Amino acid sequence: NAFYFANKLPLTKIEYSSRMTNAGSYTPALKLIKISKKYHQIFPDDIEDTLKHEMIHIIHFYHNAEFKKEALRIGTSLKAKFHPALRRKPKYLYLCPGCKKEYPRQKRLRMASCGDCSDKGRFDNRFKLKLYKA
Repeated sequence: NAFYFANKLPLTKIEYSSRMTNAGSYTPALKLIKISKKYHQIFPDDIEDTLKHEMIHIIHFYHNAEFKKEALRIGTSLKAKFHPALRRKPKYLYLCPGCKKEYPRQKRLRMASCGDCSDKGRFDNRFKLKLYKA
């Protein structure tokens, strides 16, 4: 706060989370920055970068032009790194009744059809995705 923001940021609690799969998060209502244990076990050198990124969210909640300008000013990344171990297993698996293509998803689908079988990407009831596993 002192080095990058001239002590202008409000007091904010920082805690580790063993459940998070992304690098970090900021919750304005709680004035809370969470840092992912899993992510930083894989990328231990990124803790400072994540903390700086989340501190910018205190003054610029969205990744808009002001956020990007501030990230450039203090030298922090805009996105976290990807690692397969951080990917959550899908809760649902849908199948196309036509081509049998699998669609793993985190959320339930209501009106979705196969992108390959449907005409021009529009919903097609003939190829409505069927829940295979929940």
